[in-house]
Amino acid sequence: MTKKEIVRRLCDRANKEKLLKGSLTQLATKEIVQWTFDEIIETLVTEGRIELRNFGVFEVKQRKPRKARNPRTGARVDVDAKNVVTFQPGKEMEEKVRQHARPIEPKRKPRRGAKGSDTEDDAPTTAPSRNGSDPKGVPEPVTAGAPASE
Repeated sequence: MTKKEIVRRLCDRANKEKLLKGSLTQLATKEIVQWTFDEIIETLVTEGRIELRNFGVFEVKQRKPRKARNPRTGARVDVDAKNVVTFQPGKEMEEKVRQHARPIEPKRKPRRGAKGSDTEDDAPTTAPSRNGSDPKGVPEPVTAGAPASE
C-alpha cells in the first residue's frame, strides 16, 4: 500500500461517515497525512521516541561502530556508529496481525546471467503435448531455428 492509497481510503471514509459538513478532498487529506508523518519524524529527531497507543513505539537507537568486509574485494571496512529508527508494535496491532494478516510472498530478483525463465509457473496453459502436436491435435511446424542433429 502506498501513501496515495492511504489518502484515498481516509478521504472516502471521512466523506462516508460525514466527518465534516462539506466533503473532504483528497488534497486536504494528503496534507493531513503528510503533517502526521512530519510530526512523527520531528518528534523522533527532537525527543528520540514517540509512543502511539494501540499502535506502537518508534524509537531512535544508536548502532555501535563495527568492522565489515566489502563483498567484492574482501577488504576490511570500518562502519561508523549511526542512528536508526526501530519500531515495536503495540499489543492491539500485534494481536490483529497475528490473527488476520496473510503473509506476503517475497519479491524474487532474477538470477544473474539467467536467460529468460524456464519455470513451470511461466509455462503457457496450452503447451504442446509430448507427441509434438498442440492440444487440439494439430502438428507443430518445424522451424528453421530448430537445432540440427549431428
